[in-house]
Amino acid sequence: QLAESGGGLVQAGESLRLSCAYSGFTFDGGVIGWFRQAPGKEREGVSAMTGSDGRTYYADSAKGRFTISRDTAKNTVSLQMNNLKPEDTGIYYCAMATYGFLDPDLYPYWGQGTQVTVSS
Repeated sequence: QLAESGGGLVQAGESLRLSCAYSGFTFDGGVIGWFRQAPGKEREGVSAMTGSDGRTYYADSAKGRFTISRDTAKNTVSLQMNNLKPEDTGIYYCAMATYGFLDPDLYPYWGQGTQVTVSS
């Protein structure tokens, strides 16, 4: 299971920290990614981390502003989002796969999502 938390309404330039709590599987053998879906748009990859070695991947839109991290003791993967922009608005999902990086089609397991709204 995957469960996101931490979404909310913020103004442009502010920050949010999303958390993804996972259970029922071992992260070490896979990858956990963060995705978002804005109204009327396709789901897109934002960031991902491999469980075996902690390698991280970011979409161009996230580089320099977002940071993905893990807390092994708490079984969570977090996404720190700084300098948020209105175009970051959407439902943010975490997902798990054996491989997949930023391609949502390769992720079979998904959380329910958390809403992020950035006002201008």
